[in-house]
Amino acid sequence: MPGNAATTNTSKASIFSARQARLRQALEKAELRALVLNPGPSLIYLTGLHFHLMERPIVFILPVAGDPLLVLPELEQAKVEQLAFRAQPIFYNEEPSTWPAQFQQAAITAELSGARVGVEPGRLRFLELRLLEAAAPQACFLSAEDSLSELRMYKDEGELACMRKAVQIAQNALTSTLPVIRSGITERELAAELTLQLFRNGSDSEVPFTPIVSTGPNSANPHATPTDRRLAKGDLLVIDWGASYQGYISDITRTYAIDEVEAELQKIAALVEASNSAGRAAARPGITASAVDLAARAVIASAGYGEFFIHRTGHGIGMEGHEPPYIRQGNSMLLAPGMTFTVEPGIYLPGRGGVRIEDDVVITVDGVESLTDLPRRLQTIHLS
Repeated sequence: MPGNAATTNTSKASIFSARQARLRQALEKAELRALVLNPGPSLIYLTGLHFHLMERPIVFILPVAGDPLLVLPELEQAKVEQLAFRAQPIFYNEEPSTWPAQFQQAAITAELSGARVGVEPGRLRFLELRLLEAAAPQACFLSAEDSLSELRMYKDEGELACMRKAVQIAQNALTSTLPVIRSGITERELAAELTLQLFRNGSDSEVPFTPIVSTGPNSANPHATPTDRRLAKGDLLVIDWGASYQGYISDITRTYAIDEVEAELQKIAALVEASNSAGRAAARPGITASAVDLAARAVIASAGYGEFFIHRTGHGIGMEGHEPPYIRQGNSMLLAPGMTFTVEPGIYLPGRGGVRIEDDVVITVDGVESLTDLPRRLQTIHLS
């Protein structure tokens, strides 16, 4: 209905305008005159615009003062017409020799000449950077990563609702997948079935990452790629997967025993479960990210397996699978309400097997809440 559409558009405009206003304050504090973004999560967060990275350059310019600008190909005009806030589009055609003039127009309008301009270092491509440098040769392009992180790190209720849904989709997908495990199934086949179930249960068309399904010795590799190895009795089975819902993702890991596994593998599974519990229990407002890492790591180290816990305890999660805060040793960042991250300790015995248990959590006003709730204890799957 038209009234509902108008209300929705107004709501979106309010959200994006508020986010842009907060970012402008952060840019001003960092003495940056503008921010330039490529297509990606930050652009979606600030505008709701989804673009593919392709051979045609696209940039969004947010000046500290004035309307945002977009430099983009004419074929994307329909998307700009649906914008929920004021912005100045600058379109170019298919002839690459004309593109520099359009970038120069944007640079002049945004007053980039001689300015300190923020960029997202992990996103801005060489293609767009070269066009911007030519359009504003006196500008200085600097990292605005801290300003963006400070904004995106704290999730509001709308964002958390999307993350809860992404968790629900992922957990339902795994529950639907486990019954297909049978004698002779390969890691690759199991990963394919899990991917199918993610879509069937409502995941966005672009999942956050290809599921990790690793068995036996392969499970000792934290970032293993599914292979044609067939599940066998005595294996540990590690499944690391996630869903995406309206651009927000989940990232979960559970470990299973295939029939009876040897005593030491059962032992490390119990240790990782205890480590995961200790990490989640330590998380709360005012504690450092490194303190959560230490709490989880201490359980494993005190049992003599410290050298086999070979990665950080967790990473931030939201519109990206890896974003601040990073739950690692030496990170003195204080946790605060609205921060979302994983707690995922692991023990990996080379040539034998590994265990990882990963949960998605959010810092609340008085503690921490786990968004994930699948059983963490090592469960046994009997091959038929």
